[in-house]
Amino acid sequence: MRYPEFIKKNDTIAFIAPAFGCSAQPYKSCFENFLEILKKDGFNTELGNNVYKEDGIGISSDPESCGRELEEYYISDSNDAIISCGGGELMCETISNVDFDKIKEAKPKWYMGYSDNTHMTFLLTTLCDVASIYGPNAPKFGMESWHESIFDAWHMLKGECLSVHNYDRWEIMSLKSEEEPLAPYNCTEPTILKGYKPGEDKSMVSTDDIKMSGRLIGGCMDCLVGIRGTRFDRVGDFLEKYKDDGFIWFLESCDLNVFSMRRAMWQMYESGWFKYCRGFIIGRPLQFNEPMFNLDQYDAILYTVSKLNVPVIMDADIGHLSPMMPLICGSMADITLSDNSLNVQMRLE
Repeated sequence: MRYPEFIKKNDTIAFIAPAFGCSAQPYKSCFENFLEILKKDGFNTELGNNVYKEDGIGISSDPESCGRELEEYYISDSNDAIISCGGGELMCETISNVDFDKIKEAKPKWYMGYSDNTHMTFLLTTLCDVASIYGPNAPKFGMESWHESIFDAWHMLKGECLSVHNYDRWEIMSLKSEEEPLAPYNCTEPTILKGYKPGEDKSMVSTDDIKMSGRLIGGCMDCLVGIRGTRFDRVGDFLEKYKDDGFIWFLESCDLNVFSMRRAMWQMYESGWFKYCRGFIIGRPLQFNEPMFNLDQYDAILYTVSKLNVPVIMDADIGHLSPMMPLICGSMADITLSDNSLNVQMRLE
């Protein structure tokens, strides 16, 4: 696994829009505030041509332009790290226009983003053996004032934070709007983590004491199931290469209902993606607490996990319901859950 150099003052951070950009409010104001913060902190910035565009469908511009921007800015020597401007809906079409062989040959650099950016963070790791950061998109850094999770992500880019933990509360209703674009997180809901481990009869038993170690891999399930089976799916080769490490999958979802989650888990399981798996961290789904028929968000995951004889931690601070713990995809990690406290210690090995 290759790990990029961490950023430092006077480095240049590039912003691109392979998914949505920052043309609309409140994202534009948040993004531009972050640019001012970076300037004051002694960093240079570089903006891709699609950052303020909105002529695409589900992405900032046409897939060819977005793919060209992603490839050119990654292999360029003019910037030292990339933060994506946003999530989106059709970044899968963007990567069809990216030469990952060129990216693999380029000097590694940190790429940060989440949601639709799974198409880059996951493939950087599984295709190119380059670690990435599954963390906030650029506008999140424009809030006043920063939540602890935003500090964690920023310090991670600088190499000052390789250990993260859950946060006390999470946001179910955002205060951010066109009128209040820089509003901070509205964290009102207490974080209640759920842990499960295999019982004697292979059923999953509730527990508040979990330890697991392995190589972190994952992202947004909405995107991962789309990658599965395409020419970009070389997960099997990646798993074999690092099989002695074992794998901890971090997963979260955006548009998926509980039956879609269960189908997604089934698809990845039947594709062999969970081979050598040592455990799961599952983020709160955006469709939180929306059961259908007799299926809830927990059983949607546990049905597949029970076949693997590994532990799982659920409702973690990962994904679309802020705040989110930044995670280094591709890193080794030691993970513990105890007394409703989740700790993830990452190692660059």
